[in-house]
Amino acid sequence: MKLDLNTLSLKELKDLQSQVAKAISGYEDRRKREALAELEEKAKTLGFSLSELTGVTTGRKRSPSTAKYANPANAADTWSGRGRKPRWFSEALAKGKKPDDMAI
Repeated sequence: MKLDLNTLSLKELKDLQSQVAKAISGYEDRRKREALAELEEKAKTLGFSLSELTGVTTGRKRSPSTAKYANPANAADTWSGRGRKPRWFSEALAKGKKPDDMAI
């Protein structure tokens, strides 16, 4: 593939640059996945897992949190008490309700 870069406009050159960057990133990702799969297979044939050999553990799996509060207007709307407060919870607090009033 031979391109005459001198004949391309600035927009075409920038588009080409973007495409090349994406292609490089995709190539590197593909090669990493292939190498990882090859190493995992080799470790498996030797009777180990790759994490055992490298000392790297996979992140802990979190179980979904259980709901602690329910929307008084719609019991299907629930909140675990983690993260950002839902709008219905904040509005109920503003109207004078207490968190215990909405507890499940």
